[in-house]
Amino acid sequence: MDFNFSEEQEAIRGLAHEVFTGKAGIDRVKQVELSDERIDRQLWRELATTGLLGVALPEDLGGGGLGLAELYVLLEQQGRHVAPVPIWQSVLAALAVAEFGTDDQRTALVPGVADGSRFLTIGLEEFGPYVPGDPQTTATEAGGRWALTGAKAVVPVTHVASRAIVSATTPAGAALFVVDLAGAGVSVGQTHSTTWEICGNVTFDSAPAELLGPTDGTAAQWLLDRVELALAAIQLGVGSGAVQQAVTYLNGRMQFGRPLATFQAVGHQLADCYIDLEAMRVTLWQAAWLLAEGQDPGTSVLVAKWWATDGGQRVVHRTTHVHGGMGVDTDYPVHRHLLWGKQIGATLGGSASDLARLGAQLAAGVEVVA
Repeated sequence: MDFNFSEEQEAIRGLAHEVFTGKAGIDRVKQVELSDERIDRQLWRELATTGLLGVALPEDLGGGGLGLAELYVLLEQQGRHVAPVPIWQSVLAALAVAEFGTDDQRTALVPGVADGSRFLTIGLEEFGPYVPGDPQTTATEAGGRWALTGAKAVVPVTHVASRAIVSATTPAGAALFVVDLAGAGVSVGQTHSTTWEICGNVTFDSAPAELLGPTDGTAAQWLLDRVELALAAIQLGVGSGAVQQAVTYLNGRMQFGRPLATFQAVGHQLADCYIDLEAMRVTLWQAAWLLAEGQDPGTSVLVAKWWATDGGQRVVHRTTHVHGGMGVDTDYPVHRHLLWGKQIGATLGGSASDLARLGAQLAAGVEVVA
């Protein structure tokens, strides 16, 4: 198991850093936050033009033909800059279509994500306690046609996405479906998340849907694993960006005639951040490597998700704390890292939920990947 980045991955990281630094500076982020869509269309086009948006999508569908690891490299850089674009939502939805879809589904939905002309989204969470693999939304088949009944909570970017990939329970097990968000039987109540991203609570009333892959739960788990690691990759970037801002602030802020960075208590706080970030990093890339190699991830995805949820929260709280009053000033950029960290920490269940799921896996005899 090699955690060193390949030449291609280093090139993607460098290009992504250049694009986000140039197109997602703090002034630009503030401007996008005040817009109606709260999505940076200029940055989205730049990511598409440079090939970063389609880096993990198949070459025959307009993508770069690389893989998950390269996507997570991109997402980590997005997290560092808290850039308001729906990368994981659109790209992972397109990857699910590429993996499980029919030829018609693949050609209709995937190329538009690669070239930036289409937004897709993913709906996995529901109202009430989060139970992965057992959606309350149900799917019934009649005459070869599927219909969904139920609801999905806080589905990202429903105001711009044309289709959503959602999970639902069939008589055979959990499955994925493609739903037209403007179709019959679908209603969307717009709201916003902790990060001020626009999202929607989506209700299905016998809504027509297209089956995506098998109904035995494997496709739904396939997508869940990749979404959880995408969140972990973004959280790693969010935490790293917050620490970088803290270091800059502490080196320039004087107290009692010397920089705050020289105070022992402050050093201890940042040392703890470093430990959490390294744990987040190694667990992320272990799980990502296993998935990329087609191996059974065992408990590794949940371990990475728990570190991102639990350790990531500690990092954004510590970095806000060492900023003092500046940390909670909404004109100062570090508060965005706190909001993103809180949002990611609550998505697909919090740390207590992660531990409960991990315990259930261990009790069921799932292999621990060390």
